[in-house]
Amino acid sequence: MPHKLTAIDLFRGITILEVVAHHTSGLALRYAVPDTLSFMLLQLINRTLHFAVPAFVFLSAVVLTRSLLKNFRPGRYFWRRLTRGAWPYLLWSALYMGWYVWTGQRPASTLTDPDKWLFYLQYGKASYHLYFLLVALEVYLVIPLLLPLARRRPPIVLALLLGAALQLGIYLLNRSVLRVPYPASTVLWYMLPITVGMAVGARLDDFPAWWRKYRLVLIAAAATAYALYLPQALAYVRGEPLNPMVYSGLSWAYTTLMALTVLGVAYSLQRLSRRWRVGLGTIGMFSLQIYLIHPAILQTLERLHSPGGSAGLRAYHLGVLPAGPAAAGHAGTAAGGHPPEQIHLRPLRMGAHAGSGGPAGTAPGCQPGVRPGALQSGTL
Repeated sequence: MPHKLTAIDLFRGITILEVVAHHTSGLALRYAVPDTLSFMLLQLINRTLHFAVPAFVFLSAVVLTRSLLKNFRPGRYFWRRLTRGAWPYLLWSALYMGWYVWTGQRPASTLTDPDKWLFYLQYGKASYHLYFLLVALEVYLVIPLLLPLARRRPPIVLALLLGAALQLGIYLLNRSVLRVPYPASTVLWYMLPITVGMAVGARLDDFPAWWRKYRLVLIAAAATAYALYLPQALAYVRGEPLNPMVYSGLSWAYTTLMALTVLGVAYSLQRLSRRWRVGLGTIGMFSLQIYLIHPAILQTLERLHSPGGSAGLRAYHLGVLPAGPAAAGHAGTAAGGHPPEQIHLRPLRMGAHAGSGGPAGTAPGCQPGVRPGALQSGTL
């Protein structure tokens, strides 16, 4: 792998650890006592770690744009994306449908109900995290449409503005005309990170210098977006009424700026000692496998070590939260032991929400510990 792409694996490593920590905190919320310090801290962690799927979509746009600017043959490209992107989605949807029945979370009748199969496959609801694979297939279709703009190498700031305008326009169009039931489970919800990723991919060789020059401005902008987003996010999980346009806008701003920041941090982390860099990069290489299998691991741990009483709860918070990412670090081998490019999803190697956990929706198996509702399912 060329040295200049090492940051891509570091980005994946950082972000997949964020995914697992996000879902682990959501699971732990089910056992925390409301209005206690531990409960509020878990809510804070869960809502902060809410940017992974937009970040992975952003990275997918970066990698695909860079690749297609070098060599774009439409017939070959679309056939490879179809054959190498659709089957993992179908396979893992079927596996998780069986898993939820086997573990008693859904009735066995779901396996023989054509309407359930159609719903789960159409909206990525076979498990709360599989919508990402569906979004990935849609990203494959969108990126070639942006190539004329990518060839003009738009500045990143301009892409932020264009992407924000496009995202707002799609939001309003969906609210008044399209009315897609779960827009957060479709590419419609990620046009801002896709547009910014396209711009970064068009000038990836220049990005390290751009990061060094503007990192303080970018970090300040991300911190400002976070400060505005967090009260809205905490109000949402508490069930308080919100303006959905404000919540969604702040979520898009925070997650997209965080994606840019994480990529910059990944380039900076190339100066780490080799052991740490290789460790984080290796986790990144197996990010797709970790993403696919970690919900089953968390559910298994919950069944085996469900906390009981205050002592058990404390042990759960102190043990499972750190153990979740650690267990996921070994999930790549459990999932098959092959780097993601060998299962032909390299551009989207992992790269869950409207956030890392994604839109939970109202189907069984929604993101643990987070209240399903209109904002997450995208019905507003």
